[in-house]
This record gives sequence, C-alpha cells and structure tokens, in this order.
Amino acid sequence: MRTLRLSVPLVLALTLALLQPAVAEPVKIRIGWIVAPASMVPLLFLKPEIAKHHGKSYQFEPIHFSSSTLQITAISQGEIDIAAFGYTSFPLAIQNGGLSDLRIIADEIQDGAPGYYSTPYFVRKDSGINKIEDMKGKVAATNGLGSGVDIAMRSALHRHGLEVTRDYTMIEAPFPAHKAILKERKADLVVGVLPFSYDPELNDFAKPLFTTQSTLGSIALSFWAARTGFIDKNRAALVDLLEDYGAILRWSYDPANHKEAVALTAGFLKRPPAGFESWLYTKRDFFRDLDGKPDLKVVQQSIDKVKEMGFIKETVEVSKYADLSLVEEAAKRHR
Repeated sequence: MRTLRLSVPLVLALTLALLQPAVAEPVKIRIGWIVAPASMVPLLFLKPEIAKHHGKSYQFEPIHFSSSTLQITAISQGEIDIAAFGYTSFPLAIQNGGLSDLRIIADEIQDGAPGYYSTPYFVRKDSGINKIEDMKGKVAATNGLGSGVDIAMRSALHRHGLEVTRDYTMIEAPFPAHKAILKERKADLVVGVLPFSYDPELNDFAKPLFTTQSTLGSIALSFWAARTGFIDKNRAALVDLLEDYGAILRWSYDPANHKEAVALTAGFLKRPPAGFESWLYTKRDFFRDLDGKPDLKVVQQSIDKVKEMGFIKETVEVSKYADLSLVEEAAKRHR
C-alpha cells in the first residue's frame, strides 16, 4: 500500500507531462554571405532585441563564401538553406546546376539604383585614360571570372567596342588588392567596391572612368534564394526571419540610430567607425529595400545582360523562379 501511495503522484506527474504540447525547436536556417557590410547577413543580430523571432521560431547561421558561385554546390548538397546569389550566379545555378526548384525570396542589394551608390571603376589620374575607348591595349582587373562586377566591367567595355583578349587583358585579384595593383601600374582599370572606393588614398591618385549606373543602370547584385522543399517545410519560420530582417533594416536606416548602427558594424569588422559614418546606411550606400522585397524587373534586366555577354546560352524567366509571398506577408507586419 505504501508503494502504491508513493507511485500515484509520480503517475499523475508523468501523465500531465505527456499531455503538455511539445515545444518545437527553432528551425536552423543556414545562409551564405560574401562580403560585409554590402551583405548584412553577418550583421543582422548585432542588436539582438530588434529580432523578436530569432532563437524562438528560427536559429540563424551565417556561412561565409568567397564567391556566390560556390554557393551553387553548397545549396545543391544541402550545406546551406538560403544562398546569396547575384544576377550572374543565379542563372548558372538553374541552368548548369540543375536547381530548377530555386526561388528568389528576398532582396539584399542593388548596385546603381537611382539616387544611391553605384560602383565606380577606377583608373589612375596620370594614365591618360579619359574615356572607355582609351582602355584599348590596357589591363583590367576583376575579382573573378563571371562575378557581378566582372560582367559589369566587361559589358561596359563591350558597349564601346572592346573585347577581352582581343582589345585588352583581364587579370584576377581579390578586392583588397585592387588599390595596390592600380597604384603599382600592374593594372590600368580596377573595381572600386565598398568600402574601398571611399579610401582617401585611392581617390588621391585615381578617378572613376565609369560607374555601374552610367553604363548599365541598376543591377541586382545580391538576393536570397531557397529551394521549394525548404520553403514549403519551413514557411512560418522564413516569414518570421523576413519580418526580423525588415525590422533590422528599418532600425539601421533610421537617422536616429545612425551612430549606433555604424559603431556596431565597424566593431564587427574591427575598423574605426570614422571610415563608415559618412556613407553606411545612407544614400551613399547600396540600395536596400526596407522590406527586403526584390525588384524582379531589375533582376530580369540584369540576367538579360549576362545572356548578352554570352556567359549563359539562354536567359531565365525570373517570374517563374521567384516566390515573393513570404516577404510580402512579412512586410504586412510592419504596417
């Protein structure tokens, strides 16, 4: 009897525990990124209280890549759940990687959007190069074959009658080395990506020959894409992520928060805030839609330029590879 009396409370406790609803584990969302602060992926939770869903419905895991094309293999093998593709890598993922189930779900940055930052391509002030045609017989530097800025550079020269190999030489070098190779005359034209384009030393001896906007207009430099299987399985968590993404963008671009947003970003990058204060999260920065909603017209025009340059055989009908319902649902929560 004593044994029975002791076991009754234990049985009741176990029964109540079984009746309690199971607490779902946050969905792990692994996402690729290339360079910050152009990509805000590794910066999103520096002010954690803004993201009310993080750690609850989802857990965010940024994974660094040296280029967007490397993410094609990663997402195809299930190593990441969201890839930060650009207008050059996205069609390659579909056509060469066989990822017909990819869908664009959110925007990251546009280069050359009216009124916002447009990537400059620099030549030395003493080079005698004053127009694009003057690049004939010269050396241009890119970060890698087929990258977004590589296609933009080649396209600009192509539109002025210059073809790589025939009319000029192209070399590859990482972005941080571009200033040095231009200064040392190892190249005559380099890419001025953020934040290097605001370097006072670079601007002292070099000048922009052209910009993305002046030659191509707006291009979709980076956007998020996921596979339909992951979207269908984790829709609620993705909407929560995109709601938090929009909240963080709004906070970062609010002038009242500018000093703190710059300090947090500079601290993450281990650089003095003074190098970012005049441009980061302003119109001197890349354009970011504050809802994270992609402009599919810009994406389509950008991919069409890749086809024009012969890097892909056929263009991609972007509307078939986009699912904006998640970001639109998330945006309603900010209204």
